[in-house]
Amino acid sequence: MNSAGKPAPHARDDRLVMTFRIATCQDLELLADWNRQLIEDERHRRKMTLSNLEERMRGWIDGSYVAVIFSEPQDVAYALYREDAEGVYLRQFLVGRDWRRRGVGTRAMNILRHEVWPGSKRLTVDVLNHNLGALGFWRAMGYRDYCLTLEIDPSDRGEAEKGE
Repeated sequence: MNSAGKPAPHARDDRLVMTFRIATCQDLELLADWNRQLIEDERHRRKMTLSNLEERMRGWIDGSYVAVIFSEPQDVAYALYREDAEGVYLRQFLVGRDWRRRGVGTRAMNILRHEVWPGSKRLTVDVLNHNLGALGFWRAMGYRDYCLTLEIDPSDRGEAEKGE
């Protein structure tokens, strides 16, 4: 509540129930914009136009990935995952900027774990090392460190060869 006794903008109304739906090609513009936010927020080095992101998302959902949109009742988050014999790989997960720190991510993950994904499969997600907020969230969701990928970026090769 704000000082006037009215709900704060985007405050959670506990009477609302989170719902979900499987995204379709009609959702590509929304998904591409959310993917842009994800890239910005995690400070990923890959930069793509909205058009490129939309086409990439189309390829994923036309292929082996499933996109899920979560609403309360407006669209507030999405997940992009694929399932195979080994498990479920969560490629992308984003709570819209205006909806963070309100339990939306936890509720969405609970829906995925209890209503969408099979309980018998291993769940994996990749997180950039510098994204400490995401690392904390995923650990709070029960994920545990498993693998660390190391790389040499082409721009760093000269330094690595010198042993610096």
